[in-house]
Amino acid sequence: MSRPTVAIIGASADRSKYGNKSVRAHLAQGYEVFPVNPKGGQIEGLAVYKRLADVPGGRLHRISVYVPPEVGLVLIDEIAARGCDELWLNPGAESEELVSAAQARGLEPITACSIIGVGMRPSEL
Repeated sequence: MSRPTVAIIGASADRSKYGNKSVRAHLAQGYEVFPVNPKGGQIEGLAVYKRLADVPGGRLHRISVYVPPEVGLVLIDEIAARGCDELWLNPGAESEELVSAAQARGLEPITACSIIGVGMRPSEL
């Protein structure tokens, strides 16, 4: 069976940021992780994709968002077009407007910490 996939929008090379802790937590739990950040480069040894649309493969199991809600609103059409089983809007990334926009596109966002969602605690990372 293939590993579950996750795109982490707002992934960061800064190990103190949640966008980095999420990369490490998902890797530790066996996910195939696709960091997404317009800066590109590498995060935790993984190639960084500048846009969600650049991530290889088809529908993702999970998309986890670590950007401010106003950035999420700009990206929501790209997120909906890509498709995912779970859309996680992490603390600080969620807003009523973004949740409504996601729902209007047929997504059911989860407004919670995806690190805790994979069974880890950010303070341990």
